[in-house]
Amino acid sequence: MKFSELNLDEQLLTAIEKAGFTEATPIQEQTIPLVLGGDDVIGQAQTGTGKTAAFSLPIIQKVDMNEHHIQALVISPTRELAVQTQEEVSRLGRGKHVRALAVYGGADIGRQIRNLKDSPQVLVGTPGRLLDHINRRTVRLDHINTIVLDEADEMLDMGFVEDIESILSHVPNEHQTLLFSATMPKAIMGIAEKFMQSPKIVKIKSKELTADLIDQYYIRSKEFERFDIMTRLFDVQNPKLALIFGRTKRRVDELTKGLQARGYKAEGIHGDLTQQKRMSVLRQFKNGELQFLVATDVAARGLDISGVTHVYNYDIPQDQDSYVHRIGRTGRAGAKGVAVTFVAPNEMSYLHAIEELTRVRMTPLKPATAKEAFHGQVQMANQTIDELVAKSGTERFEGPAQELLAKYSPEELAAALLKSLIKDANEVPVHIAPERPLPGRKSSRSNHGKSRGGYRGNGNRHGYSHDRHGNGGSRNRNDRDRNNRDSGRKRDSNRNSDSKRHSSNKRNFTIRKNPNA
Repeated sequence: MKFSELNLDEQLLTAIEKAGFTEATPIQEQTIPLVLGGDDVIGQAQTGTGKTAAFSLPIIQKVDMNEHHIQALVISPTRELAVQTQEEVSRLGRGKHVRALAVYGGADIGRQIRNLKDSPQVLVGTPGRLLDHINRRTVRLDHINTIVLDEADEMLDMGFVEDIESILSHVPNEHQTLLFSATMPKAIMGIAEKFMQSPKIVKIKSKELTADLIDQYYIRSKEFERFDIMTRLFDVQNPKLALIFGRTKRRVDELTKGLQARGYKAEGIHGDLTQQKRMSVLRQFKNGELQFLVATDVAARGLDISGVTHVYNYDIPQDQDSYVHRIGRTGRAGAKGVAVTFVAPNEMSYLHAIEELTRVRMTPLKPATAKEAFHGQVQMANQTIDELVAKSGTERFEGPAQELLAKYSPEELAAALLKSLIKDANEVPVHIAPERPLPGRKSSRSNHGKSRGGYRGNGNRHGYSHDRHGNGGSRNRNDRDRNNRDSGRKRDSNRNSDSKRHSSNKRNFTIRKNPNA
């Protein structure tokens, strides 16, 4: 459906065209008319489906420019998502001169207070910082007509329900509430019953939640061999832009340092980094200056980054919903995406649970061999050489080139060039400390006594000091924003037991020249 069919103002249609949008996504097509009609709406949609525009466009249209106070409030679980939403509202509302402001923990509250005096019509904020402003009386919500609870399941996981209740107690009784969530657990529906009036439900089919365009694989591997397996996989798949998820901030730091040591353009984000550093890393990743972004679930929540071709779950998530959020960052806008999950033999029950939620059977993937990795590296080096040769301005090097050809054969020169471009991972040993295993989880499958595929190999321990007892410890609390209450409690799963997969043929690893094309 065209945006022109959704009863939007000409100013908004112009902004939409400038933003490069052509047709409305399913969540936009179904949500925008309902919001314009004044209905409360529950939208089930993961990040990347266009939900931000789905609520931003009707909110902007309804803003009364003659009123100089906050008219719409968007509550976001993380600082990064709050900033992204504010930027989207500002971009789409530029033609109408709508002012949007983001407030979040970790930033100078004095500056936020000064910016609030400019009377933004749309306020985006994290729960903790919003409450701080409300208590300081620097934010008044008595003229609010629209409330958006964005990534509601994330806010539930992070323990923000009480904060949200406190915020809503300062909002007029007569207002419109919009709730968006990637998944719809019973607790979310409970929030809806408490805070919403006869909401209309816009639901994306479950098969769409896991994105038909995402190829989902798993590699069964032990911890001590996982890093080498992953980097070989990089050499074969050659991801253009990839997200790597680690369970703790320590894991993120070690993975980042290991990748950098082996020559990959990688940075990491987690809750211990300053807001300035996090935004700087995200900006580099969005601009393509980095190939890999390593992140914890908490730090990556709500990130909307276009162009991600691959998602690697170095640690399988304990929560199935987290998997949906993770892989939802690839396979967007009609492009193919790849998701690879590394799973230890005793974590297979978690993989079963993910499959039950997504209704998709992951394909077992054999680790790339050293030969396949080398082949992939040669292909990437050849691409680099092609680009270098295609560049102009090499005329002044023709003389020295002839001198080299007189001294060495073309084969010797080409081999030397390839060697300079190809990194030998074995020359850079990397140690990734083991993490404490996930608690046992009871599987609901009836055939859990059978085994299916996956990698069992012994691997090469080169570069590792493997401690089978590990020192990984628990989830790192520093991934939370304790000072500003902008993150919170993660749900723990206490389910027991394990199961093995039904046997199937392993997929042989196929080297692709350019999987991103």
